[in-house]
Amino acid sequence: MKFGGSSVADAERLKRAARRIVAAREDGNRVVAVLSARGKTTDELVGLAAEMSDAPDPREMDMLLSTGERISCALCAMAINDLGHRAISLTGSQAGIVTDTSHTKARILDVRADRIKTALDEGQIVLVAGFQGVSTSHDVTTLGRGGSDTTAVALAAAVDADVCEIYTDVSGVFSADPRIVPDARKLDVVSFEEMLEMASSGAKVLQLRSVEYARNHDVRIHCRSSFEDVTGTFVVGEQETMEHPLITAVTHSTDEARLSLVGVPDEIGAAAKIFTALADANCNVDMIIQNEPLEEGRKAEVSFTVPRGDLRVARETLEPIAAELGVDSIDAVPEMGKVSIVGAGMKSHPGVAAKVFQVLAEERINIEMISTSPIKISCVIAADKVPDAVRALHGAFELGAGGIQAEAPIGEQAR
Repeated sequence: MKFGGSSVADAERLKRAARRIVAAREDGNRVVAVLSARGKTTDELVGLAAEMSDAPDPREMDMLLSTGERISCALCAMAINDLGHRAISLTGSQAGIVTDTSHTKARILDVRADRIKTALDEGQIVLVAGFQGVSTSHDVTTLGRGGSDTTAVALAAAVDADVCEIYTDVSGVFSADPRIVPDARKLDVVSFEEMLEMASSGAKVLQLRSVEYARNHDVRIHCRSSFEDVTGTFVVGEQETMEHPLITAVTHSTDEARLSLVGVPDEIGAAAKIFTALADANCNVDMIIQNEPLEEGRKAEVSFTVPRGDLRVARETLEPIAAELGVDSIDAVPEMGKVSIVGAGMKSHPGVAAKVFQVLAEERINIEMISTSPIKISCVIAADKVPDAVRALHGAFELGAGGIQAEAPIGEQAR
């Protein structure tokens, strides 16, 4: 069971989470619970760091940020003990979560869950601080924003749990953000593949790496509300999803930035130097477009998107590479957005892209970059146009309650 920040934001919500954990234990389950930092605690800690330094040391940021989840776990353990059950709170290190050495964005390498299993065998409820672990060089590390989801899935795999329940402030995964599309529909079941594409293109209900981990280790996820006892959305293997609607969801992000290298020499290895440097700097690159020169000897232009939070590091990383390659300039646009449609039914139906482009054209929305996969189409657009694009696509593909399109002939849909 994993509880997000809004689910433990104050004393009453934390006690509610404790009661829910105890109820699961009293139903005969052995329970491991992962807790996030309370409410805006992580943001407040980031603010404290900003008061000290314009560029805080990543190792010390991990030491600082890891405290929020520890507070939640210790307080929840106190509440559970008062309810008549034995609980023990553990840090990520004590729980056996071993990561690589990438501070602030560490990846889990191993989960040595012996201490958790022993506590469970002794009848205890185990509370684990989310979002953190210990590196192979014995430093505290954090897993990046949303990392508590990954903690929960990794622990579920390590203890062979029946299900990994992700409790949040929404009742499941929706066909679009209900704050933008009021008639967005809650999805009963989503495949790992669809959820991966949704998470990578802006859906914030589950962290991308948690879904990757769940797919790789076959961990069944139940994403549900912490405020009401109703069934949410199950994220499962494709063999369990019986229906494949044409489009499952419209997702979006307004946290994109675009970098363009203008005047890149048309030579072998130039792109490798650029993107190897970005990878070494731990910058997540999403879409990439390279405009090849039409004439031999002319220079190319390479554009790509990164999360806005990575923009400064990406630009600083590229400056020496650009000088080495003789690039004319590095242009940055920090305020970009992305809108995507996701659906397993797209695999067998041509023409979906044409419909997406047509809908956006009718809304007078300019598409600046495009990327596709077998079950996703993503368009980079101006950030302020994102809500209009989401609503238009959600309506055009009839994704609202009662209007879902199953796999059907596509010609009549003017796709």
